[in-house]
Amino acid sequence: MSTAAKPIFTKGEDCKPSWHDASAGYNETDTHLEIMGKPVMERWETPYMHSLATVAASKGGRVLEIGFGMAIAATKIESYPIEEHWIIECNDGVFARLENWAKAQPHKVVPLKGLWENVVPTLPDNHFDGILYDTYPLSEDTWHTHQFDFIKGHTHRLLKSGGVLTYCNLTSWGELLKTKYDNIEKMFEETQVPHLLQAGFKKEKISTTTMDIAPPTECKYYSFNKMITPTIVKD
Repeated sequence: MSTAAKPIFTKGEDCKPSWHDASAGYNETDTHLEIMGKPVMERWETPYMHSLATVAASKGGRVLEIGFGMAIAATKIESYPIEEHWIIECNDGVFARLENWAKAQPHKVVPLKGLWENVVPTLPDNHFDGILYDTYPLSEDTWHTHQFDFIKGHTHRLLKSGGVLTYCNLTSWGELLKTKYDNIEKMFEETQVPHLLQAGFKKEKISTTTMDIAPPTECKYYSFNKMITPTIVKD
């Protein structure tokens, strides 16, 4: 239990300056990705990643994905009848994997290298039918809030009318469900929805579904038995 009890970030920790060229540690069986000792992604998340991908691709057209990881969501998005798939990834090793993966996909893939904070402002207005935001927090300071910087600053501008946003911050939500909440819908309602409303989305356009999941006992960032998929539609 000692590893599970240890917080993902120590007070004041900031990985951002070194993250882009830190080694992308994919294990031999391709079930885990670690960067700078952080558990970025694990393959048991697959059913949940597929749920997010299904929402992001639900309008077809042009999909923006932020964070490539292990290509779990990306590969699912490619299975749908979309037109273009734009993907932002900042880590060098993960991006190399993305470029290689892109060659074999059925739809046009546009790989974009860099931190989303630098890339997103260069993207056109009203350009995307769907957005999936799933990046790893890069500092203790932004552990629970980095998704809101993106959502409040950019999603309304990037999405077409009727476009859909979905996202997660499992590293944050896993911690909240360990320490503050035993109900995942209540967690989302209290910690996420106020920020979505501030971003300009309407309450009636925000919905969620939950799924049962069984994280491995050794997982450091998530131990709750459910996961939640948001669907947020722009008017």
